[in-house]
This record gives sequence, structure tokens and C-alpha cells, in this order.
Amino acid sequence: MERTTLFEIKALYRDDFRVTGFSFGQGEKAICIVGSMRGNENQQLYACSQLIRKLTELEAKGRISPDRQILVIPCVNPYSMNIKKRFWTIDNTDINRMFPGYSLGETTQRIAAGVFEQIKDFTYGIQFASFYMPGAFVPHVRMMKTGFENVELAKKFGLPYVVLHTPRPFDTTTLNYNWQIWETQAFSLYTTNTSRIDKVSAKQAVDAILNFMSKQGIIRYRGYDGYIPRVIESEDFVSVRAEKAGFFEAYVKPGDEVYEGQLLAHILDPYLGTLRAALFSPIQGTVAFVHDEAMTYESTAVLKLFPEDDL
Repeated sequence: MERTTLFEIKALYRDDFRVTGFSFGQGEKAICIVGSMRGNENQQLYACSQLIRKLTELEAKGRISPDRQILVIPCVNPYSMNIKKRFWTIDNTDINRMFPGYSLGETTQRIAAGVFEQIKDFTYGIQFASFYMPGAFVPHVRMMKTGFENVELAKKFGLPYVVLHTPRPFDTTTLNYNWQIWETQAFSLYTTNTSRIDKVSAKQAVDAILNFMSKQGIIRYRGYDGYIPRVIESEDFVSVRAEKAGFFEAYVKPGDEVYEGQLLAHILDPYLGTLRAALFSPIQGTVAFVHDEAMTYESTAVLKLFPEDDL
């Protein structure tokens, strides 16, 4: 393992800003894995740390394939991680909305440009991603529909779901989208949590990446076969929205199968503790996402469901 500084900005009043990478093997740029870009992505950082630990063990045993390089970047935004702020500490911009970056632009544009220059030539790219809304997701791999996506490759992770996402205008500045435009096969991996560590889903994601690398000949590793994944379009998600604001109590978790009419959650009056709304499933299917904050606002999508597979 080689630890290197991939990008650095000198600071006036605190330690310099550094993006650190951990490289395994050498030669062809085979695969790059990126962890947290936002200051609350503790789960994504943790998953990268577990992947680095496992790759260190495999490298010591000589199981990294010859002439193949693996790069892991645990954190792209250490400043925000240090103060527990989701976006950039100064102007609240999102690094993952700045790709491919601009080396003469604002700070987050420069960070994106510096990092992207280091990783744009890898054959495969994986990002431990988080959802824009607070909540827990069923583990899955997601791909942007850019015309360069490869669903059969996504299935090789062995996760239960592959989600194909049609990019919206603001998605065109994300790492995943730009990786694909620069001809890297790019995937986003979603584990259960973001700010809180879930060791079970983090291990599942690390195993999925090792499984993928083994199937692509990057490492010698005997993994698990995993799931036969179901491919779903992101437009097929069914949202259940809060009818009122208040305390949110969910009675289901990601991965649960539900039937039409099943009680999913209650919303309680924050002053009186009385019931303000009961949320029921509009379909038969599987819970994909559950809001996990104590409070919710009216009309917020607090649950997302996969419809039942007709096959």
C-alpha cells in the first residue's frame, strides 16, 4: 500500500486541505473507489476504511493481480468532516455538484478538478454515495443512464438491486455522470445509513466490491455469489409523502415486503403527542427508503417503495 496526497490547498489559519489516496498494486489504472464527499458521510468513510484494511491483507498475500492498480480515496472533504457540516465549510457548496471541475474557479470547483484529474483514467469507478434526503436505503448499486452504462457489469456486485437513474440537469455535474462521459464504467453504491455507521451494510458493500474486482480479474479472491439482482428504473419508485408535519414513527425498515393498505408510519403532533396522520402502503412491494429523522415536514417523501416484481 502506498499513501499519497492527490490534491492539496495551502491554508492560512488551519492545517492544509489534503485529499489522500491509498494505492494498491501498480500498472494499469484498473479501479478507483471514492468515499465521503460530504461532512456527514460517516458510513461512506467507514466503508472505505474497511475496504483499505481488506486490500492491505490481500496485497500482503500477493493477491493483487500483476499490472493492476487499485486506488481508494476515503474522503474528498476532510474540512467538512472535521466540523460535521454536510457541505463545504465556507460557502455551503456541494463538491459532488462541481465535476468535472474548473482549476481556476471557486474552491470546490478546484477540488473537483484536482481530484478528477487523478481518477478520470481508471477503467472502473465506484462511489460510496448518499441520498439527498436523510434516511436509510436498501443496499443497491446505481448507474446513470448516459448511454455508456453497462447493466451486466452492475449485476456482478451481487447486491439485491440495480437501479438505473435517468439524469436530471443537476446530475450532469456529479462524479458518477462525468466518470461515464470520460469512458469510465461508473457505479454508485448505497449502503443503509449515512451519518450513522451500520457495520452490516458496510461489510455487504465491501464484499460486493471485492466480489466485483475478483470477477474482473483485478484481485484473486473467493467471495460470495451474492444475489441475482433485480433491475429497476428510478422512475418506478413509489413515494409515500407525509400528510402532516410532526414526529415521524416508521413501522417498517428498508428491505421489508409490504402489502397494499399496510400501515407504514404514524405522524404525531409535536405539542400534544396525538396522532396527526397514518401512512399506508399504496401498493404491494418492497420498502426501498425510510426517512430516519425524528421530525418531518408536510409533503416530504418519507418512504419509497419498489413495486412488486411481476416476474
